[in-house]
Amino acid sequence: MSDKHDSHELPFWRKYIFSQDHKVIGIQYAVTGLLFLLFGFSLMMVMRWQLAYPGQPLPWIGKFFPETMMIGGIMLPEFYNQLGAMHGTIMVFLGVVPLAVGGFGNFVLPLQIGAPDMAFPKLNMMSYWLYFIGGVIMITSFFVPGGAAQSGWTSYPPLSVIAPTGQTLWLIGMAFLINSSLLGSINFIVTTVQLRADGMSFFRLPFFVWAQFVTSFLLLLAFPPLMAAAVLQLMDRLAGSSFFMPSGLVVSGAVSHASGGGNPLLWQHLFWFLAHPEVYVLVLPAMGIVGEIIACNSRKPLYGYKALVYSVIFVGFLSFIVWAHHMFLTGMGTKMAAFFQITTMIISIPSVVILTTLILSLWGGSIRFSVPMMFALAFLPMFGIGGLTGLPLGLAAADIYLHDTYYVIAHFHYVVAPGTIFALFAGVYHWFPKATGRKMSETLGKIHFWFSLIFINGVFMPMFIMGLAGVSRRLYDPIQYAHAQPTQPLNVFISMSAWLLGLAQIPFILNFFGSLFFGKKVNENPWGATTLEWTAPSPPPHGNFSTPPHVYRGPYEYSVPGQKNDFLPQSLPAGQAGAPEGR
Repeated sequence: MSDKHDSHELPFWRKYIFSQDHKVIGIQYAVTGLLFLLFGFSLMMVMRWQLAYPGQPLPWIGKFFPETMMIGGIMLPEFYNQLGAMHGTIMVFLGVVPLAVGGFGNFVLPLQIGAPDMAFPKLNMMSYWLYFIGGVIMITSFFVPGGAAQSGWTSYPPLSVIAPTGQTLWLIGMAFLINSSLLGSINFIVTTVQLRADGMSFFRLPFFVWAQFVTSFLLLLAFPPLMAAAVLQLMDRLAGSSFFMPSGLVVSGAVSHASGGGNPLLWQHLFWFLAHPEVYVLVLPAMGIVGEIIACNSRKPLYGYKALVYSVIFVGFLSFIVWAHHMFLTGMGTKMAAFFQITTMIISIPSVVILTTLILSLWGGSIRFSVPMMFALAFLPMFGIGGLTGLPLGLAAADIYLHDTYYVIAHFHYVVAPGTIFALFAGVYHWFPKATGRKMSETLGKIHFWFSLIFINGVFMPMFIMGLAGVSRRLYDPIQYAHAQPTQPLNVFISMSAWLLGLAQIPFILNFFGSLFFGKKVNENPWGATTLEWTAPSPPPHGNFSTPPHVYRGPYEYSVPGQKNDFLPQSLPAGQAGAPEGR
């Protein structure tokens, strides 16, 4: 198949824009996802000014915002709500998931299983362009009358049903993103099952592939309910239906014209049925990346490989029966609260197994502190803090006090910011040589790591204190409540940390683009790794491998006694002494 494609050179737009090559699509996803992460982070940095210095004009850039957003540089409450809703939406649906699944999944998974491409290349291309269109629709919503969506990233009705036009664009954009994820997940599942190289049994798959495989099932099964919910909310907004609108609702002093009889809680159930598995869509690929990097940089096999695999599968299953722990305050009753409380406690067990096995994999290893390894190691305690602080939120009694406070923000950001996003940075530094044939600068990488680690903890650790003090999230003016006023210095500290965290990303941006042209050229296996992607040329050609690989052993044969080198590639025939050292 690849010979037919290689016989003639494709035009530029077919090769790099509307490409069907999984590697190009993976890079498109990754770069677009990184840009959206930067944009979503920028929205938050603007928000933090209002929280640190409420009612004061934003210096330097405030004058450039129109009067529908800021008057004299002073942020309007409606614009603050837009920033909050769009920050969450962009970071989750347009940033982390496309980078973790669309970027790393597309680029690395076919290479790791020895496949020439994804099973359905045209679907793969369509998946990226649906995501891109959905992202553009989301961004353009800032420029319509009334501004972008402003009902939180969760879009709870009835507020979201009576919100301005931006919410309609949010729902349409979400429909594009959902369909993109569905196409991608079907592709990943079929590719993993059908296109594995000879000898690549399921228990010879790298842990990263298992993580992506389970993630794909979560996307495939959890997104359709949100698609249905988005269509129903669009009907409520545009067609006068009332799936989520109750009877007799008074809006701005007048009785709502909705026919009534709808239930706002129905949206919450449909939304969280997606959004809790979505949490594991954010986390599982990150765990897969960290597993690959820890095995490679500790020069020993992953501890408890099968336990890791079974834990990931168990997490995937359980993630569908914990969603209502987000809804303990909706009056669901003590019996239902007890059920979801128990399942939430149970799902922490496989998560702890995964974290423990990754930590035990370090024991006795010959650890090298490369930049990818530093980000991967930081993931472990940061994810641990995020997980442990989630346990009180999973208990109905404790959640009554903590629900919708800054404690919740701190908890889930520890999971997805110094957790998942650090793992994604680790993956960028780790696989950059495979995508480009050049290594990123270690010095700039370490500057990026240490400043990011310090400032990201400066952002989120104080939020636990504010949450325990009872300060609510989503407050436009945090000092309007007496009990929040003593914690205001923490808000200033958090904002300073956030702006410094923004500056700490400059070394990464310089490193990323500079290394494309000036990075040190390396061979196909600069880390001395064992998995199949490191046997392909860097960057891999169309079709990936010059000859179809054959797999002879498991994915983590490091430091095997009696071998000349400290790594034994999966595709090296038994009896051969080993490849030359690749560091």
